[in-house]
Amino acid sequence: MQRRKFLQNISLVTAAAALPTITNAETANRKKSFTTAFISDIHIKPSEIAEAGMKKALQHINQLKQQPDFIINGGDTIMDALAADKEKTKKQWDLFNKIMQSENKLPVKHCIGNHDIWGWQLKEDVKSDPLYGKAWWLQQTGYTKTYYSFTQNNWHFIVLDSVQENKGGYIALLDDEQFSWLEKELEANKEKFICIVSHIPIISFCSAMFFKDMLPNGDWKLSRALLHTDARKIKDLFKKYPNIKTCLSGHIHLQDEVNYLGIKYYCNGAVSGNWWGGAFQDFAPAYALLDFYSNGTVDRKMVEY
Repeated sequence: MQRRKFLQNISLVTAAAALPTITNAETANRKKSFTTAFISDIHIKPSEIAEAGMKKALQHINQLKQQPDFIINGGDTIMDALAADKEKTKKQWDLFNKIMQSENKLPVKHCIGNHDIWGWQLKEDVKSDPLYGKAWWLQQTGYTKTYYSFTQNNWHFIVLDSVQENKGGYIALLDDEQFSWLEKELEANKEKFICIVSHIPIISFCSAMFFKDMLPNGDWKLSRALLHTDARKIKDLFKKYPNIKTCLSGHIHLQDEVNYLGIKYYCNGAVSGNWWGGAFQDFAPAYALLDFYSNGTVDRKMVEY
């Protein structure tokens, strides 16, 4: 019995002695590849508070000692175009561009948000206008499609369009054409780590916390506009590609971190907080700083600017 106990102790000591070596090896492989700032739900509008707030957020990012390599704009750039007339929508976009030009020097990648889409909820018929719907956002960003991809070092970013028209409103999902494109993008980039960007969360807990009340029968109230309705379909696709490491979103104005089937889903609050009315529920106006590493890991820090 003494010999057996002695051997067990030797095994434990040996295993413990090996741990620093493993940790050091992991640390050596975890080299930062780049950093991005994720700003979402700016909801800029002509108002002293909103204009000062957007300027302050951009100044804060641009004055960091270790500047991000680029910015991701997670959508809902302007306060609203869904129900705004043409003149009001133009003023919002002009204001956004003016502040970006004066306060930001970093490259920006844009993701479309629901409030960036013009005219879906207007009472007047503007469907014949060449700027109707998502066309105005495309004009502003210079993109040819509302979803696209790009590569940064050994990471491949896939930027999705979460917002589809639904009987005068919108629903969170990928249309068939976009889903087919996503499949091809994932298949063609198996050798890179993948980051998915969508305005509306694909998987999230804080989507269920958006409303403070419940349904009359006690069920959770979770709108089809707050979480991807095709989340199960997307999840099943993601399971085929273990190189997908993280998904970034905004929209909810709340923050969470969900680790689901090996993928980290980050919902990153809002630069505008409570639509420029202070904190929304328990979350002050903020942006996210994300460090991407060469071994496929990601660290997020929320910054209340």
